[in-house]
Amino acid sequence: MNSKSSDFMFQIFALIGAVILVHAVYVTVIRPNADALIAEQMAREAAGETYIQQRSLYIVMRDYEQEACFVLMLWAFAIMGLKAQRTMRERKLLDKSLLNVNEGTTVLPEDARDLSRPIQALPEEERDYLLPRTLLTALQRFGSSRDIDAASNSIRESCDTEGDRLDSELAMVRYITWAIPSIGFIGTVRGIGEALAQAHKAVQGDIAGVTVSLGVAFNSTFIALVISIVIMFFTHQLQLMQERLVLDTHNYCDNRLVRFLKVS
Repeated sequence: MNSKSSDFMFQIFALIGAVILVHAVYVTVIRPNADALIAEQMAREAAGETYIQQRSLYIVMRDYEQEACFVLMLWAFAIMGLKAQRTMRERKLLDKSLLNVNEGTTVLPEDARDLSRPIQALPEEERDYLLPRTLLTALQRFGSSRDIDAASNSIRESCDTEGDRLDSELAMVRYITWAIPSIGFIGTVRGIGEALAQAHKAVQGDIAGVTVSLGVAFNSTFIALVISIVIMFFTHQLQLMQERLVLDTHNYCDNRLVRFLKVS
């Protein structure tokens, strides 16, 4: 199974796992406690008691829109966690000496094949990382064209392509970041609609239903915006890690390979 297929299967199972986990927490913890608190508040209002209504986290999180937002949040974290793990594994290769080139050594086009062998001997998974791919491409280009500029351009092209690929793979995370506030606004519309449907009760003095519906409207938007802010922060951190990886790979190739190249 190639990396694209494995990533797709991981995303599917991560989504299923997030749905099961979040729904289990909602069914066993959040909704029972929220319903108990709401029932207590309504009983006090019906009895005409004067009390200060406490803002409970259970009530803020109880509705279906908030549940959907938490599912998407865990899904996004799983996707970003997988990509961050791969990025950190790739960074470890930057600390290894993949090229047997010492200071003062000259690398000729005839040496390209010998220098490629240690890289080709890496495990299959590591050969697919950015640094080995870039080094092999540069050595092959230098060996075939006998042109230093061609090798340098191949490094730049490889890094630019990898940067574009990494950016495109974050499209799903960006979609989730956009979808979460949208779900929150759906809860807002639903809550306001329910409140308007009970306006006649409020006119008669029964504001309990209107209060609950307006709570749905504002709580869903509140939770969605908070989650969106958190996901955006981690998305930018992941993107920064990936951009640094590409930049450091380019510098590694320049410092460990290109500056030793020479055409006799």
